[in-house]
Amino acid sequence: MLIAKTDYDEAEPLCRRALAIDEMSYGPDHPNVARDLNNLAQLFQATNRLAEAGLLMRRALTIDERTYGPNSPNVATDLNNLGLLLKATNHLREAEPLMRRALAIDEQSYDPSHPTVGIRLNNLAQLLQAAGWLAEAEPLMRRALEIGETSYGPDHPDVAIRLNSLAQLLQAANRCAEAEPLVRRALAIGEQRYGPDYPTVAIYLNNLAALLYRTNRLGDAEPLMRGALAIEEKSLGPDHPNVARDLNNLARLLQYTHRLAEAEPLIRRALAIFEASLGPDHPDTVTVGNNLAALKAALGKGGV
Repeated sequence: MLIAKTDYDEAEPLCRRALAIDEMSYGPDHPNVARDLNNLAQLFQATNRLAEAGLLMRRALTIDERTYGPNSPNVATDLNNLGLLLKATNHLREAEPLMRRALAIDEQSYDPSHPTVGIRLNNLAQLLQAAGWLAEAEPLMRRALEIGETSYGPDHPDVAIRLNSLAQLLQAANRCAEAEPLVRRALAIGEQRYGPDYPTVAIYLNNLAALLYRTNRLGDAEPLMRGALAIEEKSLGPDHPNVARDLNNLARLLQYTHRLAEAEPLIRRALAIFEASLGPDHPDTVTVGNNLAALKAALGKGGV
C-alpha cells in the first residue's frame, strides 16, 4: 500500500478521492466513510498533521459507534487509534479512558490471550508509564509480552516491540540491569527481520544508547545514537520530530563529553524542528529550548 511505503504525497490525493467518492455514494455516516476517514487520519498522523488527524478520527469513531454499537471491536480500534494520537500530543488524561475502554471491549470480544488484547495491553501500559504509573503499567506489559510470545513465537517483530516497551519501563524504574538484555534482544530481532537500516531498528538503537548513556558507557552509546540519527534522517526526512529527538540526544552526549561547540548546531536544529512541527509550547520544544540555553551559558554566550 502507498501509505505503508511512506509515499505520502502520492497517497494523500488517493485517500481524499476515496473519501469523496464514498461520501457521495453512501452518505456521510456510512462505515465505508469511517474507514476512509481513518486511512486519511493515519496519513495525517504519519506526516505530523496531528490536529487534522484527530478531527477525522473522532468523526470515524462517531460513525462506527452509531453503526456497530459501543462495544464493537471496530469501535475499540477507533478508540485505540485516537488514544494513541492523544498520547502523542501529551493529552494523557483524555487518552486513558479511551484506551481502557478499547481494552475492555477487546477482552470481552476475544479470548484474553488474543493478540489484539496484547496490543491493547501494551498501548495502555505505555500510556500509564508516560503518566508515571509504573507499578500499574508493568504487569500489563508483562502480560502483553507473554501473549505475544505465545501467539507469534519468540523472534517475531511484535515480540520485539513488547520487549522494548518493558525495557523502557524497567529503565524508568531504575532497573537498568533487567532492562538491558530485553532491549538487546529487541534490537537483534529487528535487525534480523528488517536489516540494519530500518526505522524500527533506529528506535531500538536509540533506546539501547539511552540505557548505555544512563549507565555511563558513553563510548558505546555514541555510535548507536549516530546510527539511529542516520537511519531516521533517511527514512523520515530531515525535519521529522524523531530526527529532532535524535539530534538532542546526541547533543546531550556531546555536552557531557565536553564537546560543546559540536553540540550547539545539533541542539539548534532540534529546536527548530520541534518549533515547526510541535509548536513552541510542546514539552519537547520547551525541554530542548532549555537545553540550548544551558549550553549557551556553558559556552559563555548570551541569548538563544
